[in-house]
Amino acid sequence: MKNSHLPLMLLWWAFILILSMDLSGAQACHFFYFVQQWPGSVCDTRQSCCYPTPGKPSANFGVHGLWPNYNDGVYPSNCDPHSPLDLSKISDLLGRMQSEWPMLACPSSSGRQFWQHEWEKHGTCSESVLDQRRYFLTALDLKREVNLLGTLQAAGIQPDGGFYRFSSISNAIKAATGHTSGIQCNIGEDKNSQLYQVYLCLDSSANSFIDCPILPRSSCNSDRVAFLAF
Repeated sequence: MKNSHLPLMLLWWAFILILSMDLSGAQACHFFYFVQQWPGSVCDTRQSCCYPTPGKPSANFGVHGLWPNYNDGVYPSNCDPHSPLDLSKISDLLGRMQSEWPMLACPSSSGRQFWQHEWEKHGTCSESVLDQRRYFLTALDLKREVNLLGTLQAAGIQPDGGFYRFSSISNAIKAATGHTSGIQCNIGEDKNSQLYQVYLCLDSSANSFIDCPILPRSSCNSDRVAFLAF
């Protein structure tokens, strides 16, 4: 007597195989964007800001995220629904995260929602390279290594509300890092183009800086980019 369940079992195993192949492929990124944001520009919008607990962050760039990407401009997201944020794995990093990776969106919070979003959307797609703790630690260490604010100030670019050429900002960052980065602006309440985010790129192992294979849309005015006070 033939096994009537055999075709169904074969289809099931084929589905599992395809699913596992898709998941592993999603995790094999080509490079990472390491993105930092300027809080003055985050807050100078119609949405405004709510400062996180325990209070207003320092006037420095804050981490936005570490995002795996593909060279064709597509990026993976939400790769592992079975890997939620576990604060116990990063308990020794929470102090640094509150000061260097603050959430500025309303309503005010400790930052957990922000970190959870970044881990679930982007971090879970890098698990073949970075486990949960290494993901957050890598971003925090990169922020200190680069020191964007110090780099710009050394080039005479101060967060004082003044205007600077886009090329001056770009060249200062390239001189410090040795690589081309992506610079993104937003539009403030006064309708001026203002420095908002900086995208630095890392290789597929998140170990070494590289020239960005793809640059994000800039939206920056080439002659007048405001660097707001915070």
